[in-house]
Amino acid sequence: MIKERRKNPGVLIPMVSVLKNKGANNPMILYLVQHGRSLPKESDPERGLTDLGRVEVEKVASKAHRVGVRVTKVIHSGKKRALQTAEIFATYLTPGTKPMWESGLNPEDNVEVFSETLAEREDLLVVGHLPFMERLASYLVTGSQDKPVIKFRNGGIVCLEFEEGENTWVIMWAMTPEIS
Repeated sequence: MIKERRKNPGVLIPMVSVLKNKGANNPMILYLVQHGRSLPKESDPERGLTDLGRVEVEKVASKAHRVGVRVTKVIHSGKKRALQTAEIFATYLTPGTKPMWESGLNPEDNVEVFSETLAEREDLLVVGHLPFMERLASYLVTGSQDKPVIKFRNGGIVCLEFEEGENTWVIMWAMTPEIS
């Protein structure tokens, strides 16, 4: 069942209210998250999350949990803001596990190299940065990282599903702090 909510006039964002149970015939689901709002370098050289950033990420992670999102693993780039965002999501979506650092998720890293690692994974949540996250979504959906398919928001989550018959990825839904 899919509900639609208006973010602003003319923009519909689908939200999954009932998710399939994972099984042998269910496709891989990939959740992409841009880290929450972060502090400026001047006040925090490592650029950790702001108080508002934490609240927004918590709101989205909580809503994702309530609608049934579960993942096998949460990974992040290793930067403080991504780690803090990943920790919040892991609390809700992989209780009892810690998010893991993974190379190749920094802002200018190669999305093609990272996408090759997806074939052997189960449902996964990736916390990273722009422009990497937008380029990855574009590459997976269109085959080109230069054809934008979605705009990310700090602390927001984008759900992609692998369509085996079509051998491609599709965007299933997105959730931003404003609609969670």
